[in-house]
Amino acid sequence: MEGQNQEEQNQNQEEQNQNQEEQNQNQEEQNQNQEEQGKRLALVVGLSLCDSAPLLWRVQDLRTIRSLGLVGALLGSLPRTPRQNLRLGRPLLLLPEEERLLRENRAAAVLPEQNQVREPRQYEEEQQRSFQEQSALALEDRKSALLRAMTSSRAESGTGFDEALQRRLLDLDQNFTFPQSALAVQLSTTRAGLSYCPEARAFLQANWPVRAQDDPCCEARYQVFRDLRGRGFFLTSAGKFGGDFLVYPGDPLRFHAHFIAVCLTLDESICLLDVLAVARLGSNVKKTVLLCSPAPDGAVRYTSLQWSGMV
Repeated sequence: MEGQNQEEQNQNQEEQNQNQEEQNQNQEEQNQNQEEQGKRLALVVGLSLCDSAPLLWRVQDLRTIRSLGLVGALLGSLPRTPRQNLRLGRPLLLLPEEERLLRENRAAAVLPEQNQVREPRQYEEEQQRSFQEQSALALEDRKSALLRAMTSSRAESGTGFDEALQRRLLDLDQNFTFPQSALAVQLSTTRAGLSYCPEARAFLQANWPVRAQDDPCCEARYQVFRDLRGRGFFLTSAGKFGGDFLVYPGDPLRFHAHFIAVCLTLDESICLLDVLAVARLGSNVKKTVLLCSPAPDGAVRYTSLQWSGMV
C-alpha cells in the first residue's frame, strides 16, 4: 500500500510539473506575440497626403523606411540654407510603388481627413490671434523707441518733460496702426496631425486606403519593384536615365546603381530605336539595361541589354 501511494504521489507530481511547463510555454508564446505586435506597430509609418503624393515628415518614420530598404526622395529645403537644392531635407516623397508595398504589408497609414486638413475658419482665427499679438508687440517696440529718443533729449527739453512724454504715449496708443501686410506668417516644418507624441499613433489605422491604381503600366511597374526589392535590391526613380528604376545592390549611400530597369508588359511592343537608345545610354553611364516584364504566373522575366558597338 505504501508503494502504491508513493507511485500515485509521483504521478501527481509529474502531472503538476507538466501543467507548469505548459503554462510557462503559453506565457512565452503570449510574450512573443506581444513583442511581434509591438514591433509591427512600431514599423507603421504615418503618411501625409499632399493631393495624391505620399509624404513622410517625422524622423522616426524616415528611419523606419530606410530600415525596410525603401529610399524615396527628399523634397524640403534646409532651414539654415534654404537657397540651394544640393542638400535637401524633409519631407520625404515616396514612389507610388513604395507606398503600395507599405500598404500591402500594413506598414503605412494615413490620418483621417478631418485630422489632416484644418478648417478655414480655424486658420483665420489663428491668423487673427497672431495679428493681435504682433500688433501689441509692435506697439510696445514703438513706445520703447519713443521713450529712448525722448530720454536722450531730456536735458535739452527742460521742464514739462513728463507731461510731453505722457501726451506722446497717449497719442501713440490712440493712433497706432499695424498694417496687415506686415504680419509675419509662420511656415511649419511638420504637419500638426503627425506630432512626435506617442499618443498620435493611436489615430493611425493600418488598413486605411491610400490610393488605388488600375493602370496596366502601373501594375507592371509594381510587380517589378516588388520582385527586385524581394531579391534585396534598393530602387530609386530612373527618370534621368530613361528608365523606370535605378537598381542598387545595396544602400544608395554606399553603392552605385548597376542596372536601369525598364518595365514593360509581355504583350507590349517596343521600337527598335528606343531599345538602341536606352542601351547606348546605359553603356555611357556604365550600367546594364534590364527589360522587365511580369508573367501571368507571377514571375518576372528579365532581359539584359549591353552595348557592344555598331556592326
